[in-house]
Amino acid sequence: MTISWVLEILDAELLTGQGAEGRELASACGSDLMSDVLCLRSAPNLLLTALTNPQCVRTAEMAEIAAICFVQGKKPPAETLELARRNGLPLLATGLSMFTACGRLFAAGLRCCGEGA
Repeated sequence: MTISWVLEILDAELLTGQGAEGRELASACGSDLMSDVLCLRSAPNLLLTALTNPQCVRTAEMAEIAAICFVQGKKPPAETLELARRNGLPLLATGLSMFTACGRLFAAGLRCCGEGA
C-alpha cells in the first residue's frame, strides 16, 4: 500500500514529504505511547498517533518508521513539522479517530507489524 492510497483511504492531508506519495507501506500500528512503539517486535512502516510533539518524529527515526499519520484532526506544531522535513519523514493528518483510521487501513489490507491476513 502506498502513502497515496493511505491518503485516499483516510481522507488525509499530506503535511510534509511531498514527493513521497509512492512510498510503499507494508504495516502499521496505532499508539500514543512512543515507548510501546519502540518495544514492538518489528517496526511498522506507518504510525498512527494523536501525539503531535517532536518526540513522535524522533521515535520514527529510531524505529525506522516510514511515515506518521496524526488522527483526530490534530496538527503538529511547527517544531515537529520542521524536524520531519529535516528527516525526510512524511507526516499525514486525518480527522478520523484512531479506531476508525486503523479499521479502514485493516479493511484495505494493511496489517500490524508482521501479522498475516
